[in-house]
Amino acid sequence: MITPGSTIGILGGGQLGRMLILAGRSLGYRFHVFEPSGPCAAGMVADLEVNATYEDEAALKQFAEGVDIITLEFENIPSAVIDRLSAIKPVMPGSRALHICQHRQREKDFLKESALPCVPFEYADSAASLKTAVEAIGFPCVIKTAAFGYDGKGQIKLNAPEEAADCDYLWNFLDNPPRVVVEKWIHHIGEFSVICARKADGTKSTFPMAENIHVHHILHASIVPARVTETTQAAGAELACRIADLLDVVGLIAVELFLEEDGRLIINEMAPRPHNSGHYTMDGCVTSQFEQHIRAVTDLPFGSTELHQPTVMINLLGDAWAEGQPDWAGLLSDPRVKLHLYDKGEARPGRKMGHFTVLGDAIDATLEAAEMHFKKL
Repeated sequence: MITPGSTIGILGGGQLGRMLILAGRSLGYRFHVFEPSGPCAAGMVADLEVNATYEDEAALKQFAEGVDIITLEFENIPSAVIDRLSAIKPVMPGSRALHICQHRQREKDFLKESALPCVPFEYADSAASLKTAVEAIGFPCVIKTAAFGYDGKGQIKLNAPEEAADCDYLWNFLDNPPRVVVEKWIHHIGEFSVICARKADGTKSTFPMAENIHVHHILHASIVPARVTETTQAAGAELACRIADLLDVVGLIAVELFLEEDGRLIINEMAPRPHNSGHYTMDGCVTSQFEQHIRAVTDLPFGSTELHQPTVMINLLGDAWAEGQPDWAGLLSDPRVKLHLYDKGEARPGRKMGHFTVLGDAIDATLEAAEMHFKKL
């Protein structure tokens, strides 16, 4: 056990790291943050912020020697860095989970090899092979860069053959990537996610399934409990637990899912870290995803994931600042609203700047209230 009073190192300095620190403070932990570009949102609430590149071996060594364990708040970290740090201090989750989840080809191969439900897919590593892959999958389909894609970045949806006529143009549009994944477009009836926490001894705990609404490929709202059957919720939790075990995750794994019309769940993506769709847990659950992550990596007993009340989380992107500072007083005039701002500086379109949650007695009425508040900002 890593006892309270110990120091936890976090790779990455965004809002997820910030919220990990705020949750871990109440448990008595100290925090150091390693972030190549700073000052950062997590660093503002950390005991120490280190700003150096991932190629700076001396800085990485000094960072690792100053903490008791290391975790991460985003997965786009070179695997060589994890290997280097792991030789000095434990890194959680381990390099295997990170290696698989940070690259769509490895992620898809893992799902297929593990007999887990996923969409049909093909690979391409050139404009010429892209044409072959698209023809094999058919239409509609979506092209995704294999590495470093999130929030819809590095993706193109093709609806008809004529849109795939010029594969050279498509390849250039994606900035000549080393490799892409071509997936069948799923005509799903909803997008959902389940977060599973796992400790080194295999003990697991799942959070209630979230029903997610995306706008322009970016999460807009999470609705909990998800408006699906108990059977579907249980199936989602089972898949998340199975993946956590197969990847030997220590910490959190978020599993994004599509629900098909026949009731079958299809795994879309995975993230071995706290997740945007789990922000509702900060106010909606007895224990937040962030506190549960800290408990997992330090080997403390898990907290309850029981839902207090139906909860809706709304993402706040930089677009909300287009006409100046949003009306926070108006938003908070509803005593059921809880506001979380990330102190990230410039509010750019599409940039995640904060979120708010609304708790209520009935999920549909709570969603209606949350959307009304969002429109008034």
